[in-house]
Amino acid sequence: MEFGLQFFPDVAPKEKSGREYFNEALRLVDLCDSHGYSHVRIVEHYFHQWGGYSPNPLIFLTAASQRTRKARLVPGALLPVFNHPLKLAGEIGMLDAISGGRLDVGFARAFVPHEFERFAISLDESVARFDEGVAQIARLLEEENVSDEGQFHRFKQVTSLPRPTQKPRPMFWTAATTSPESFEKAGKMGNGLMAIPAVGAERMPELCGLYREAWKSSGHQGSGRIMMALYMCCHEERDEAIRIARGPLTRHMQSAADSAGAWTEGVVSADYKNYDKLVAGLAKQTFETQFEKKAIFVGTPNDIIEQVHEFDRLVGGFNVASLDVNFNSMAFEDADRSARLFGEEVIPHFEN
Repeated sequence: MEFGLQFFPDVAPKEKSGREYFNEALRLVDLCDSHGYSHVRIVEHYFHQWGGYSPNPLIFLTAASQRTRKARLVPGALLPVFNHPLKLAGEIGMLDAISGGRLDVGFARAFVPHEFERFAISLDESVARFDEGVAQIARLLEEENVSDEGQFHRFKQVTSLPRPTQKPRPMFWTAATTSPESFEKAGKMGNGLMAIPAVGAERMPELCGLYREAWKSSGHQGSGRIMMALYMCCHEERDEAIRIARGPLTRHMQSAADSAGAWTEGVVSADYKNYDKLVAGLAKQTFETQFEKKAIFVGTPNDIIEQVHEFDRLVGGFNVASLDVNFNSMAFEDADRSARLFGEEVIPHFEN
């Protein structure tokens, strides 16, 4: 099993500037090579403190690529709905070159109504824009002199530059929350799966099973690759780990519900069935509910080792844990101590 660092900025300018946040994040990236973290991951969101500091994950990952020589760089995930495929393909090729071929590429549909509204894009186009965008980006990376007459983007005889360092292109991942169709689509496409148990942990065994079945029935080799986005706080003292994580994690859940709150205020879309219930449930999440769902690893190193094994059994096996270690207002000193201790005492257990 592999463990990486995930960054999901959830701070407002009055609390911490962008300069301060990214300085701290990159200092945590410095731990990757010495402490065994296999990847660095960051989100794409806009306009709200929940994720809004990261409108372009590839910029942060370019900086991160110069602070680690081993860890892979993972946008988790790019949003084709808000980006032109020609631009994304070129930027992907650029970071793959700068990192020496260490880039993986995650894609997601996006789901926050205020982002769609501000970009003047219909929520009802979400699935179509995602499918078309990912397919066009794949062609631009794999082929030269590409022409494509899509519903949303059209281009003729384009060779995207720079060409990917990895051949034929970096690995693709698909982010999925609770929609069975998204899990099945990831498997059919032969993509890795980025799952988010914070909003549907109890359904992970079923949904990951759908992914594996779709992977196998589509003729892909192996059984796929599953990455879980999880929260982590490690400390020598169990009660102290809980104290450090409780407030920031509860506030992070509240911030997520606030960002996506329009779903509970009458917004509807055929592309997002039952998202009103999903967000209403998100608003009720706390540290305690997340701990009960096993979406956070918290405690001593021995506690966390057992929690990882238990979660692995619960979901039927997964390959990569993408760990959010500095969520919401957590102090840098606490996140740094946690990440160091986890790397020193937990990661070696799973390597051995």
